[in-house]
Amino acid sequence: MERERLAGLTAEINGQWRLIERVSNRLQARVDEGLDTPGQLDSIAYQIHNLYCSIEDLLKLIANAFENRIGTSSEWHRVLLLRLSQPVEGIRPAFLSEEAFDALNKLRSFRHMFRHAYGTEIELSQLQPNIDTALQASRSVKQDIGQFLEKLTKLAE
Repeated sequence: MERERLAGLTAEINGQWRLIERVSNRLQARVDEGLDTPGQLDSIAYQIHNLYCSIEDLLKLIANAFENRIGTSSEWHRVLLLRLSQPVEGIRPAFLSEEAFDALNKLRSFRHMFRHAYGTEIELSQLQPNIDTALQASRSVKQDIGQFLEKLTKLAE
């Protein structure tokens, strides 16, 4: 990858990371406010959904920078995670670590439930593990960004 393109991609990744971090901080703030009322649980579920979607936007940004096509099948969310967890020989290194992939794959299921369970009350028992998973995903993706950009820089030299 040429230096100019790498600089542009790095700026885009860092910009998206700032958005992810903002959502992650909002999630943590909602958790700190408590898990006592249905409204609080709904708010936390919404922030988990937003965190997953903001990370997915980062993955789409990276996939588009290298492969130019994400796909439109009903399984594109799953395929995107799989694709970004693997290197593409001669094109780019893997972006997602195994830890980030596992966390995001769990959150993908939560996102699907959140978007399609219109009449269902959010329960603390289903929410609590997803809070922990979402916060872990955010930390893992931050590490993955650093490692990915370092590898790309080496490839550009």
